[in-house]
Amino acid sequence: MASTLPHLPIFEAISKHDPESVAIVHSSTGQEFRYGKLLQDVVAARNEITQRNEKGAFEGERIAFLMENSYAYVVTILSIFACNAIAVPLSPGFPGSELRYILEQSQAKLIMTSESLRSKAPNKETVEGHATWETRVAKDYGSIRSESGDIELEHLSSNSGGLMLYTSGTTNRPKGVLLPQSAVTAQSQTLLEAWKYSPKDYLLHILPLHHIHGLANAVLTPLFAGSTIEFMSPFSAQTCWERIGAPFTSEGTKKRPITFFTAVPTIYTRLLESHPNLPEDLQQATRRAISPENLRLNISGSAALPTPVKSKWTELSGGNVLLERYGMTEIGMGLSCGLDINDRVDGSVGWPFASVEARLVDTDTKEVIPVGEELGADGKERQGEIQIRGPMVFKEYWRNPEATATEFTTDEDGKGPWFKTGDVAVRRVVESAGKSAQDWAKGPMYFIQGRQSADIIKTGGEKVSALEVEREMLSLPQIAECAVVALPSDAWGQKVAAVVVLTEQGKTAGRGGKAWSALDLRRSLKDRLVNYKIPQEMKVVESIPKNAMGKINKKMLVKEIFPSATS
Repeated sequence: MASTLPHLPIFEAISKHDPESVAIVHSSTGQEFRYGKLLQDVVAARNEITQRNEKGAFEGERIAFLMENSYAYVVTILSIFACNAIAVPLSPGFPGSELRYILEQSQAKLIMTSESLRSKAPNKETVEGHATWETRVAKDYGSIRSESGDIELEHLSSNSGGLMLYTSGTTNRPKGVLLPQSAVTAQSQTLLEAWKYSPKDYLLHILPLHHIHGLANAVLTPLFAGSTIEFMSPFSAQTCWERIGAPFTSEGTKKRPITFFTAVPTIYTRLLESHPNLPEDLQQATRRAISPENLRLNISGSAALPTPVKSKWTELSGGNVLLERYGMTEIGMGLSCGLDINDRVDGSVGWPFASVEARLVDTDTKEVIPVGEELGADGKERQGEIQIRGPMVFKEYWRNPEATATEFTTDEDGKGPWFKTGDVAVRRVVESAGKSAQDWAKGPMYFIQGRQSADIIKTGGEKVSALEVEREMLSLPQIAECAVVALPSDAWGQKVAAVVVLTEQGKTAGRGGKAWSALDLRRSLKDRLVNYKIPQEMKVVESIPKNAMGKINKKMLVKEIFPSATS
Protein backbone atom coordinates (compact mmCIF):
# COMPACT_ATOMS: atom_id res chain seq x y z
CA MET A 1 0.00 0.00 0.00
CA ALA A 2 1.43 3.35 -1.03
CA SER A 3 2.01 6.08 1.53
CA THR A 4 0.30 9.43 0.99
CA LEU A 5 1.21 13.10 1.37
CA PRO A 6 -0.86 16.20 0.64
CA HIS A 7 -0.68 17.38 -2.95
CA LEU A 8 1.37 20.48 -2.10
CA PRO A 9 3.62 22.04 -4.78
CA ILE A 10 6.74 21.45 -2.68
CA PHE A 11 5.99 17.72 -2.32
CA GLU A 12 5.18 17.45 -6.01
CA ALA A 13 8.50 19.12 -6.88
CA ILE A 14 10.55 16.92 -4.54
CA SER A 15 8.86 13.76 -5.84
CA LYS A 16 10.11 14.59 -9.35
CA HIS A 17 13.76 15.07 -8.38
CA ASP A 18 16.36 12.38 -9.03
CA PRO A 19 16.05 10.16 -5.92
CA GLU A 20 19.83 9.62 -5.89
CA SER A 21 20.54 13.35 -5.92
CA VAL A 22 21.82 14.75 -2.63
CA ALA A 23 19.37 17.06 -0.86
CA ILE A 24 21.11 17.84 2.45
CA VAL A 25 24.71 17.64 3.68
CA HIS A 26 25.95 18.14 7.24
CA SER A 27 29.16 20.10 6.79
CA SER A 28 30.77 19.04 10.06
CA THR A 29 30.45 15.30 9.38
CA GLY A 30 30.01 15.08 5.61
CA GLN A 31 26.85 13.02 6.10
CA GLU A 32 24.57 13.14 3.04
CA PHE A 33 20.82 12.68 2.68
CA ARG A 34 19.24 12.04 -0.71
CA TYR A 35 15.97 13.22 -2.18
CA GLY A 36 14.73 9.64 -2.43
CA LYS A 37 14.94 9.29 1.36
CA LEU A 38 13.56 12.74 2.17
CA LEU A 39 9.89 12.20 1.38
CA GLN A 40 9.92 8.76 2.99
CA ASP A 41 11.20 10.34 6.19
CA VAL A 42 8.62 13.12 5.94
CA VAL A 43 5.87 10.48 5.80
CA ALA A 44 7.34 8.71 8.86
CA ALA A 45 7.68 11.96 10.81
CA ARG A 46 4.13 13.02 9.88
CA ASN A 47 2.83 9.66 11.07
CA GLU A 48 4.78 10.02 14.30
CA ILE A 49 3.11 13.38 14.95
CA THR A 50 -0.42 12.25 14.13
CA GLN A 51 -0.57 8.64 15.34
CA ARG A 52 -1.60 9.58 18.89
CA ASN A 53 -4.39 11.86 17.69
CA GLU A 54 -7.57 11.69 15.67
CA LYS A 55 -7.25 12.17 11.92
CA GLY A 56 -7.05 15.83 11.05
CA ALA A 57 -6.44 16.86 14.67
CA PHE A 58 -3.61 19.19 13.67
CA GLU A 59 -5.19 20.81 10.61
CA GLY A 60 -4.70 24.56 10.95
CA GLU A 61 -3.05 24.15 14.34
CA ARG A 62 0.32 25.64 15.18
CA ILE A 63 3.16 23.16 15.64
CA ALA A 64 6.34 24.76 16.90
CA PHE A 65 9.72 23.13 16.50
CA LEU A 66 13.15 23.67 18.00
CA MET A 67 15.85 22.07 15.87
CA GLU A 68 19.44 22.55 14.85
CA ASN A 69 20.25 23.53 11.25
CA SER A 70 20.17 20.01 9.92
CA TYR A 71 18.39 17.32 7.94
CA ALA A 72 16.11 16.87 10.97
CA TYR A 73 15.00 20.48 10.63
CA VAL A 74 14.03 19.94 6.99
CA VAL A 75 12.16 16.70 7.74
CA THR A 76 10.34 18.35 10.63
CA ILE A 77 9.09 21.44 8.81
CA LEU A 78 7.95 19.35 5.84
CA SER A 79 6.20 16.88 8.14
CA ILE A 80 4.28 19.78 9.72
CA PHE A 81 3.24 20.91 6.24
CA ALA A 82 2.15 17.30 5.67
CA CYS A 83 -0.13 17.57 8.72
CA ASN A 84 -1.86 20.52 7.03
CA ALA A 85 -0.66 22.49 10.06
CA ILE A 86 1.15 25.79 10.56
CA ALA A 87 4.89 25.44 11.22
CA VAL A 88 6.37 27.80 13.83
CA PRO A 89 10.20 27.68 13.75
CA LEU A 90 11.97 28.56 16.99
CA SER A 91 15.59 29.61 17.40
CA PRO A 92 17.89 27.67 19.75
CA GLY A 93 19.42 31.07 20.54
CA PHE A 94 16.20 32.51 21.98
CA PRO A 95 16.08 32.96 25.77
CA GLY A 96 13.48 30.90 27.59
CA SER A 97 11.17 33.88 28.07
CA GLU A 98 10.99 34.54 24.32
CA LEU A 99 10.38 30.88 23.50
CA ARG A 100 7.57 30.83 26.03
CA TYR A 101 6.07 34.05 24.63
CA ILE A 102 5.99 32.64 21.09
CA LEU A 103 4.47 29.33 22.23
CA GLU A 104 1.78 31.13 24.20
CA GLN A 105 1.04 33.83 21.61
CA SER A 106 0.86 31.30 18.74
CA GLN A 107 -1.30 28.97 20.85
CA ALA A 108 0.95 26.12 19.76
CA LYS A 109 -0.58 22.71 20.26
CA LEU A 110 2.71 20.87 20.02
CA ILE A 111 6.43 21.57 20.11
CA MET A 112 8.82 19.19 18.41
CA THR A 113 12.44 19.27 19.51
CA SER A 114 15.64 17.32 19.08
CA GLU A 115 17.06 15.32 21.97
CA SER A 116 19.96 17.76 22.37
CA LEU A 117 17.65 20.79 22.60
CA ARG A 118 14.98 19.17 24.78
CA SER A 119 16.18 21.02 27.89
CA LYS A 120 15.64 24.38 26.17
CA ALA A 121 12.00 23.70 25.35
CA PRO A 122 9.73 25.43 27.90
CA ASN A 123 7.69 23.04 29.98
CA LYS A 124 3.98 22.62 29.45
CA GLU A 125 1.90 24.77 31.75
CA THR A 126 -1.67 25.81 32.32
CA VAL A 127 -2.34 29.30 30.98
CA GLU A 128 -5.62 31.07 31.61
CA GLY A 129 -7.25 27.86 32.74
CA HIS A 130 -6.36 25.59 29.79
CA ALA A 131 -3.46 23.30 29.02
CA THR A 132 -0.91 24.62 26.57
CA TRP A 133 1.50 22.80 24.31
CA GLU A 134 2.71 19.23 24.41
CA THR A 135 6.46 18.64 23.98
CA ARG A 136 7.78 15.70 21.97
CA VAL A 137 11.30 14.67 21.03
CA ALA A 138 11.52 13.91 17.32
CA LYS A 139 13.21 10.77 16.11
CA ASP A 140 16.56 11.13 14.37
CA TYR A 141 15.30 10.11 10.95
CA GLY A 142 18.71 10.71 9.43
CA SER A 143 20.03 7.63 11.24
CA ILE A 144 16.94 5.46 10.73
CA ARG A 145 16.49 3.28 7.68
CA SER A 146 13.46 4.54 5.79
CA GLU A 147 10.72 2.30 4.47
CA SER A 148 10.76 2.14 0.71
CA GLY A 149 7.73 2.38 -1.51
CA ASP A 150 5.72 4.75 -3.63
CA ILE A 151 4.26 7.94 -2.27
CA GLU A 152 0.98 9.20 -3.63
CA LEU A 153 -0.04 12.83 -3.41
CA GLU A 154 -3.67 13.36 -2.43
CA HIS A 155 -5.58 16.61 -2.76
CA LEU A 156 -6.69 18.36 0.41
CA SER A 157 -10.33 19.29 0.91
CA SER A 158 -9.04 22.50 2.48
CA ASN A 159 -5.53 23.88 2.82
CA SER A 160 -5.11 25.10 6.38
CA GLY A 161 -1.34 24.82 6.65
CA GLY A 162 1.47 27.30 6.30
CA LEU A 163 4.26 29.02 8.14
CA MET A 164 4.35 31.47 11.04
CA LEU A 165 7.48 33.53 11.65
CA TYR A 166 7.89 36.10 14.38
CA THR A 167 9.12 39.59 13.60
CA SER A 168 12.05 40.98 15.54
CA GLY A 169 10.15 43.46 17.71
CA THR A 170 11.60 46.94 18.27
CA THR A 171 9.41 48.74 20.77
CA ASN A 172 6.61 46.16 20.85
CA ARG A 173 6.58 42.41 21.33
CA PRO A 174 7.26 40.32 18.19
CA LYS A 175 4.24 39.71 15.97
CA GLY A 176 3.37 36.34 14.47
CA VAL A 177 3.34 36.65 10.68
CA LEU A 178 1.01 34.05 9.18
CA LEU A 179 2.03 32.92 5.69
CA PRO A 180 -0.51 30.50 4.22
CA GLN A 181 0.83 27.64 2.13
CA SER A 182 -0.08 29.54 -1.04
CA ALA A 183 2.18 32.45 0.00
CA VAL A 184 5.04 30.11 0.95
CA THR A 185 4.77 28.49 -2.48
CA ALA A 186 4.56 31.84 -4.30
CA GLN A 187 7.70 33.08 -2.55
CA SER A 188 9.70 30.06 -3.66
CA GLN A 189 8.35 30.01 -7.20
CA THR A 190 9.16 33.72 -7.58
CA LEU A 191 12.78 33.17 -6.56
CA LEU A 192 13.05 29.98 -8.59
CA GLU A 193 12.21 31.90 -11.74
CA ALA A 194 14.21 35.06 -11.02
CA TRP A 195 17.43 33.59 -9.60
CA LYS A 196 17.41 30.41 -11.70
CA TYR A 197 17.95 27.80 -8.98
CA SER A 198 18.64 24.37 -10.46
CA PRO A 199 19.66 20.81 -9.48
CA LYS A 200 23.23 21.85 -10.32
CA ASP A 201 23.28 24.42 -7.51
CA TYR A 202 25.18 23.64 -4.33
CA LEU A 203 24.31 26.06 -1.53
CA LEU A 204 26.40 26.60 1.59
CA HIS A 205 23.91 27.50 4.35
CA ILE A 206 25.21 29.60 7.28
CA LEU A 207 22.05 31.53 8.27
CA PRO A 208 19.53 31.23 11.13
CA LEU A 209 16.42 29.27 10.21
CA HIS A 210 13.78 31.27 12.07
CA HIS A 211 14.04 34.15 9.56
CA ILE A 212 12.61 34.33 6.04
CA HIS A 213 16.09 34.79 4.48
CA GLY A 214 17.53 31.54 5.78
CA LEU A 215 14.31 29.56 5.37
CA ALA A 216 12.61 30.64 2.12
CA ASN A 217 15.68 31.69 0.12
CA ALA A 218 18.08 29.05 1.34
CA VAL A 219 15.99 25.97 2.19
CA LEU A 220 12.51 25.86 0.68
CA THR A 221 13.40 27.28 -2.73
CA PRO A 222 16.47 25.02 -3.19
CA LEU A 223 14.24 22.06 -2.27
CA PHE A 224 11.79 23.12 -4.97
CA ALA A 225 14.68 23.21 -7.46
CA GLY A 226 16.39 19.96 -6.46
CA SER A 227 19.52 21.80 -5.35
CA THR A 228 21.89 20.58 -2.62
CA ILE A 229 22.02 22.39 0.73
CA GLU A 230 25.05 22.03 2.98
CA PHE A 231 24.37 23.18 6.54
CA MET A 232 27.26 24.80 8.40
CA SER A 233 26.38 25.95 11.90
CA PRO A 234 27.52 27.79 13.91
CA PHE A 235 29.22 30.22 11.54
CA SER A 236 32.97 30.63 11.74
CA ALA A 237 34.82 32.70 9.15
CA GLN A 238 37.83 30.37 9.24
CA THR A 239 35.73 27.21 8.84
CA CYS A 240 33.62 28.84 6.15
CA TRP A 241 36.67 29.82 4.10
CA GLU A 242 38.14 26.33 4.52
CA ARG A 243 34.94 24.77 3.16
CA ILE A 244 34.61 27.26 0.31
CA GLY A 245 38.20 26.74 -0.75
CA ALA A 246 38.33 22.96 -0.21
CA PRO A 247 37.53 21.89 -3.82
CA PHE A 248 40.39 24.06 -5.09
CA THR A 249 43.19 23.13 -2.71
CA SER A 250 46.17 20.97 -3.63
CA GLU A 251 44.86 18.06 -1.51
CA GLY A 252 42.28 17.38 -4.22
CA THR A 253 39.33 17.02 -1.86
CA LYS A 254 36.15 15.46 -3.17
CA LYS A 255 33.96 18.24 -1.78
CA ARG A 256 31.78 19.95 -4.35
CA PRO A 257 32.29 23.61 -5.26
CA ILE A 258 29.82 26.10 -3.79
CA THR A 259 27.72 27.68 -6.53
CA PHE A 260 25.23 29.66 -4.41
CA PHE A 261 25.94 31.70 -1.28
CA THR A 262 23.55 34.08 0.47
CA ALA A 263 24.41 35.94 3.65
CA VAL A 264 24.03 39.19 5.58
CA PRO A 265 26.54 42.06 5.32
CA THR A 266 28.04 41.21 8.71
CA ILE A 267 29.04 37.78 7.40
CA TYR A 268 30.73 39.24 4.34
CA THR A 269 32.55 41.73 6.57
CA ARG A 270 33.89 38.93 8.78
CA LEU A 271 34.96 36.89 5.78
CA LEU A 272 36.81 39.84 4.28
CA GLU A 273 38.51 40.71 7.57
CA SER A 274 39.71 37.14 8.12
CA HIS A 275 40.85 36.40 4.59
CA PRO A 276 44.35 38.00 4.86
CA ASN A 277 45.06 35.74 7.85
CA LEU A 278 44.50 32.52 5.90
CA PRO A 279 47.46 30.45 4.66
CA GLU A 280 48.58 31.64 1.23
CA ASP A 281 47.45 28.48 -0.55
CA LEU A 282 43.98 28.76 1.00
CA GLN A 283 43.81 32.44 0.03
CA GLN A 284 44.43 31.48 -3.57
CA ALA A 285 41.95 28.59 -3.43
CA THR A 286 39.17 30.75 -1.98
CA ARG A 287 39.73 33.52 -4.54
CA ARG A 288 39.23 30.95 -7.24
CA ALA A 289 36.23 29.43 -5.43
CA ILE A 290 34.31 32.74 -5.23
CA SER A 291 35.17 33.87 -8.74
CA PRO A 292 32.29 34.35 -11.20
CA GLU A 293 33.35 31.15 -12.98
CA ASN A 294 32.64 29.02 -9.89
CA LEU A 295 30.30 30.89 -7.52
CA ARG A 296 27.23 31.40 -9.70
CA LEU A 297 25.41 33.69 -7.32
CA ASN A 298 26.45 35.61 -4.20
CA ILE A 299 23.66 37.52 -2.50
CA SER A 300 23.53 40.01 0.36
CA GLY A 301 20.41 41.00 2.24
CA SER A 302 18.52 41.54 5.51
CA ALA A 303 20.50 44.75 6.16
CA ALA A 304 22.06 47.53 4.10
CA LEU A 305 25.26 46.49 2.31
CA PRO A 306 28.10 48.99 2.85
CA THR A 307 29.78 50.07 -0.39
CA PRO A 308 33.31 49.21 0.86
CA VAL A 309 32.22 45.65 1.64
CA LYS A 310 30.70 45.23 -1.81
CA SER A 311 33.80 46.68 -3.48
CA LYS A 312 36.24 44.55 -1.49
CA TRP A 313 34.28 41.38 -2.27
CA THR A 314 34.27 42.21 -5.98
CA GLU A 315 38.03 42.77 -5.87
CA LEU A 316 38.75 39.59 -3.87
CA SER A 317 36.58 37.44 -6.14
CA GLY A 318 37.94 38.82 -9.38
CA GLY A 319 34.71 40.48 -10.45
CA ASN A 320 31.87 38.68 -8.66
CA VAL A 321 29.48 41.48 -7.64
CA LEU A 322 27.18 40.90 -4.68
CA LEU A 323 23.51 40.91 -5.67
CA GLU A 324 21.32 43.04 -3.38
CA ARG A 325 17.62 42.42 -2.88
CA TYR A 326 14.76 43.60 -0.70
CA GLY A 327 12.46 41.51 1.43
CA MET A 328 10.90 41.11 4.83
CA THR A 329 9.06 38.54 6.92
CA GLU A 330 5.65 39.68 5.67
CA ILE A 331 6.37 39.36 1.94
CA GLY A 332 9.42 37.15 1.48
CA MET A 333 11.48 38.71 -1.30
CA GLY A 334 9.85 41.59 -3.17
CA LEU A 335 12.56 43.28 -5.23
CA SER A 336 15.97 42.28 -6.52
CA CYS A 337 18.80 43.38 -8.73
CA GLY A 338 19.15 41.26 -11.86
CA LEU A 339 21.50 38.37 -12.53
CA ASP A 340 23.44 40.41 -15.09
CA ILE A 341 26.48 42.04 -13.47
CA ASN A 342 25.47 45.44 -14.89
CA ASP A 343 22.15 45.16 -13.05
CA ARG A 344 23.84 44.90 -9.63
CA VAL A 345 23.97 48.64 -9.00
CA ASP A 346 25.57 49.87 -5.79
CA GLY A 347 23.01 50.87 -3.17
CA SER A 348 20.04 49.61 -5.19
CA VAL A 349 17.72 46.70 -4.49
CA GLY A 350 16.67 46.59 -8.13
CA TRP A 351 13.16 46.03 -9.40
CA PRO A 352 9.97 44.23 -8.32
CA PHE A 353 9.89 40.55 -9.27
CA ALA A 354 7.55 39.54 -12.08
CA SER A 355 4.85 38.33 -9.66
CA VAL A 356 5.15 41.37 -7.38
CA GLU A 357 3.39 44.71 -7.63
CA ALA A 358 5.29 47.54 -5.94
CA ARG A 359 4.60 51.24 -5.69
CA LEU A 360 5.90 54.29 -3.85
CA VAL A 361 3.50 56.44 -1.85
CA ASP A 362 4.83 59.96 -1.23
CA THR A 363 5.64 60.33 2.47
CA ASP A 364 4.39 63.94 2.44
CA THR A 365 1.36 64.02 0.13
CA LYS A 366 0.37 60.33 0.56
CA GLU A 367 -0.12 60.16 -3.20
CA VAL A 368 1.17 57.32 -5.36
CA ILE A 369 4.33 58.42 -7.22
CA PRO A 370 3.84 57.44 -10.88
CA VAL A 371 6.78 55.96 -12.77
CA GLY A 372 8.49 58.84 -14.56
CA GLU A 373 7.56 61.40 -11.89
CA GLU A 374 10.31 60.60 -9.42
CA LEU A 375 11.35 64.27 -9.06
CA GLY A 376 9.23 66.89 -7.32
CA ALA A 377 8.59 70.45 -8.47
CA ASP A 378 11.67 71.52 -6.50
CA GLY A 379 13.85 69.09 -8.49
CA LYS A 380 14.46 66.85 -5.46
CA GLU A 381 13.83 63.11 -5.46
CA ARG A 382 10.46 62.18 -4.05
CA GLN A 383 10.68 59.75 -1.16
CA GLY A 384 7.89 57.24 -0.81
CA GLU A 385 6.89 54.31 1.33
CA ILE A 386 7.19 50.99 -0.50
CA GLN A 387 3.85 49.22 -0.72
CA ILE A 388 3.62 45.65 -1.99
CA ARG A 389 0.86 43.49 -3.42
CA GLY A 390 0.96 39.93 -4.73
CA PRO A 391 0.44 36.24 -3.92
CA MET A 392 3.50 36.10 -1.65
CA VAL A 393 2.14 38.59 0.92
CA PHE A 394 1.22 37.30 4.36
CA LYS A 395 -2.39 36.85 5.48
CA GLU A 396 -2.40 38.44 8.93
CA TYR A 397 -0.60 39.15 12.16
CA TRP A 398 -1.69 36.27 14.34
CA ARG A 399 -4.26 37.28 16.97
CA ASN A 400 -3.58 40.95 16.25
CA PRO A 401 -6.35 42.28 13.99
CA GLU A 402 -5.57 45.90 14.87
CA ALA A 403 -2.00 45.64 13.58
CA THR A 404 -3.19 43.76 10.49
CA ALA A 405 -5.73 46.45 9.66
CA THR A 406 -3.18 49.21 10.21
CA GLU A 407 -0.58 47.73 7.88
CA PHE A 408 -2.84 47.21 4.87
CA THR A 409 -4.48 49.84 2.70
CA THR A 410 -7.26 49.30 0.18
CA ASP A 411 -7.26 50.38 -3.46
CA GLU A 412 -10.10 51.37 -5.73
CA ASP A 413 -8.89 49.07 -8.53
CA GLY A 414 -10.45 46.04 -6.85
CA LYS A 415 -7.27 43.95 -7.07
CA GLY A 416 -6.81 43.62 -3.35
CA PRO A 417 -5.09 45.52 -0.54
CA TRP A 418 -1.52 46.79 -0.50
CA PHE A 419 0.86 45.99 2.36
CA LYS A 420 2.55 49.07 3.81
CA THR A 421 6.14 47.99 4.43
CA GLY A 422 7.23 51.02 6.47
CA ASP A 423 10.37 51.26 4.34
CA VAL A 424 11.10 54.44 2.41
CA ALA A 425 12.76 54.47 -1.03
CA VAL A 426 13.40 56.58 -4.09
CA ARG A 427 13.42 55.44 -7.72
CA ARG A 428 16.14 56.35 -10.19
CA VAL A 429 16.85 55.56 -13.80
CA VAL A 430 20.29 53.96 -14.11
CA GLU A 431 21.37 54.12 -17.75
CA SER A 432 23.80 51.21 -17.53
CA ALA A 433 21.23 48.81 -16.00
CA GLY A 434 18.02 47.15 -17.13
CA LYS A 435 19.26 45.87 -20.46
CA SER A 436 19.38 42.14 -19.71
CA ALA A 437 17.02 39.41 -20.92
CA GLN A 438 15.18 39.36 -17.58
CA ASP A 439 11.92 41.10 -18.45
CA TRP A 440 11.09 42.16 -14.89
CA ALA A 441 14.47 43.91 -14.45
CA LYS A 442 13.54 47.05 -16.40
CA GLY A 443 12.80 50.71 -15.72
CA PRO A 444 13.80 52.91 -12.76
CA MET A 445 15.51 51.09 -9.89
CA TYR A 446 14.60 51.27 -6.21
CA PHE A 447 17.05 52.69 -3.66
CA ILE A 448 16.14 52.10 0.00
CA GLN A 449 16.41 55.15 2.25
CA GLY A 450 15.56 53.29 5.45
CA ARG A 451 12.78 52.56 7.88
CA GLN A 452 10.26 55.38 8.07
CA SER A 453 10.21 55.04 11.87
CA ALA A 454 13.98 54.93 12.46
CA ASP A 455 16.04 55.88 9.39
CA ILE A 456 14.33 58.97 7.98
CA ILE A 457 15.56 61.97 9.96
CA LYS A 458 13.64 65.24 9.58
CA THR A 459 15.94 68.11 10.39
CA GLY A 460 15.16 71.77 9.68
CA GLY A 461 12.56 70.87 7.07
CA GLU A 462 14.91 68.50 5.21
CA LYS A 463 14.75 64.69 5.08
CA VAL A 464 17.94 62.76 5.67
CA SER A 465 18.38 59.06 4.90
CA ALA A 466 20.38 57.49 7.69
CA LEU A 467 21.45 54.73 5.28
CA GLU A 468 22.93 57.28 2.86
CA VAL A 469 24.97 58.87 5.65
CA GLU A 470 26.08 55.45 6.92
CA ARG A 471 27.20 54.47 3.43
CA GLU A 472 29.44 57.52 3.21
CA MET A 473 30.80 57.07 6.73
CA LEU A 474 31.69 53.44 6.11
CA SER A 475 33.79 54.48 3.13
CA LEU A 476 36.13 56.27 5.56
CA PRO A 477 39.13 54.21 6.69
CA GLN A 478 38.71 55.39 10.29
CA ILE A 479 35.25 53.79 10.74
CA ALA A 480 34.64 50.05 11.08
CA GLU A 481 30.94 50.16 11.95
CA CYS A 482 28.36 52.89 12.40
CA ALA A 483 24.71 53.62 13.04
CA VAL A 484 23.19 56.99 12.19
CA VAL A 485 20.26 57.99 14.38
CA ALA A 486 17.94 60.92 15.07
CA LEU A 487 18.11 62.92 18.29
CA PRO A 488 15.56 65.55 19.35
CA SER A 489 16.57 69.16 18.69
CA ASP A 490 14.84 72.35 19.88
CA ALA A 491 16.21 74.25 16.90
CA TRP A 492 15.75 71.72 14.09
CA GLY A 493 13.14 69.24 15.33
CA GLN A 494 15.67 66.45 14.94
CA LYS A 495 19.41 66.36 14.48
CA VAL A 496 21.68 63.75 12.95
CA ALA A 497 23.91 61.77 15.31
CA ALA A 498 26.18 58.76 14.86
CA VAL A 499 27.37 55.82 16.93
CA VAL A 500 30.65 54.46 15.59
CA VAL A 501 33.18 51.72 16.08
CA LEU A 502 36.63 52.93 15.07
CA THR A 503 39.18 50.94 13.11
CA GLU A 504 42.69 50.57 14.50
CA GLN A 505 43.66 53.50 12.29
CA GLY A 506 40.76 55.55 13.64
CA LYS A 507 41.87 55.03 17.24
CA THR A 508 44.97 57.16 16.63
CA ALA A 509 43.88 59.28 13.66
CA GLY A 510 42.87 62.36 15.66
CA ARG A 511 45.03 65.32 16.52
CA GLY A 512 48.05 64.45 18.63
CA GLY A 513 47.53 60.73 18.03
CA LYS A 514 44.20 60.72 19.86
CA ALA A 515 41.09 58.89 18.77
CA TRP A 516 39.14 60.25 15.84
CA SER A 517 36.51 62.76 16.97
CA ALA A 518 33.19 64.20 15.85
CA LEU A 519 35.06 67.21 14.46
CA ASP A 520 37.28 64.91 12.41
CA LEU A 521 34.17 63.17 11.10
CA ARG A 522 32.56 66.43 10.03
CA ARG A 523 35.72 67.53 8.24
CA SER A 524 35.92 64.22 6.36
CA LEU A 525 32.28 64.35 5.25
CA LYS A 526 32.07 68.01 4.21
CA ASP A 527 32.98 67.19 0.59
CA ARG A 528 30.73 64.11 0.52
CA LEU A 529 27.46 65.30 2.06
CA VAL A 530 25.54 68.55 2.35
CA ASN A 531 25.91 70.15 5.75
CA TYR A 532 22.52 69.19 7.21
CA LYS A 533 23.23 65.48 6.58
CA ILE A 534 26.53 65.47 8.51
CA PRO A 535 26.21 64.10 12.09
CA GLN A 536 26.33 66.83 14.73
CA GLU A 537 27.09 64.35 17.51
CA MET A 538 29.20 61.21 17.56
CA LYS A 539 29.69 58.58 20.23
CA VAL A 540 32.46 55.98 19.99
CA VAL A 541 31.69 52.47 21.27
CA GLU A 542 33.49 49.13 21.29
CA SER A 543 30.67 47.37 19.44
CA ILE A 544 27.15 47.98 18.14
CA PRO A 545 24.57 45.32 19.15
CA LYS A 546 22.92 43.46 16.25
CA ASN A 547 20.38 40.68 15.98
CA ALA A 548 20.96 37.33 14.30
CA MET A 549 20.48 38.87 10.84
CA GLY A 550 22.86 41.78 11.42
CA LYS A 551 20.14 44.37 12.03
CA ILE A 552 20.50 47.19 14.56
CA ASN A 553 17.63 48.21 16.82
CA LYS A 554 18.18 51.96 16.59
CA LYS A 555 15.49 52.89 19.08
CA MET A 556 17.15 50.78 21.76
CA LEU A 557 20.57 52.06 20.70
CA VAL A 558 19.51 55.69 21.21
CA LYS A 559 18.15 54.86 24.67
CA GLU A 560 21.43 53.19 25.60
CA ILE A 561 23.94 55.61 24.08
CA PHE A 562 22.06 58.92 24.35
CA PRO A 563 19.91 58.43 27.49
CA SER A 564 19.44 62.17 28.07
CA ALA A 565 17.82 62.46 24.62
CA THR A 566 15.02 60.06 25.57
CA SER A 567 14.44 61.06 29.16
